[in-house]
Amino acid sequence: MTHKRYFVRLDDVPGYHPDNHHGTLNRRLIGRETVGAERLEVLHGTIEKGKGALPHAHPDIEQVCYLLDGVALAEVDGQRCELRPGDCCYFPAGMMHTFTVVSEEPVRVLVIYSPPYEESPDRVIRPAP
Repeated sequence: MTHKRYFVRLDDVPGYHPDNHHGTLNRRLIGRETVGAERLEVLHGTIEKGKGALPHAHPDIEQVCYLLDGVALAEVDGQRCELRPGDCCYFPAGMMHTFTVVSEEPVRVLVIYSPPYEESPDRVIRPAP
């Protein structure tokens, strides 16, 4: 019998540097490989000062970012907002967006994708050069 895992500690999850992001270390807390989640994915990200996500979109994937620490500037569909701890933003599926740290300290953020992104290259769109 297989033991199911429902609880995840941040320090038990390996980090990775996502494509199209600079100065970012993500840890996939909730996903297929951690708890068997099929319809959503939750990441914890730490992003260095002045760094973040370059313009991109995720076709057919909705994304939410919830700020834990630091200050970041999010932009989507021509709207810009400075986010502080406790603030949240939503990136609709297929909509180009950016996320940049503007505080002196790093940003810690929870990122939720539905359905899961899983860093799959066919689930990201970048602007034409």
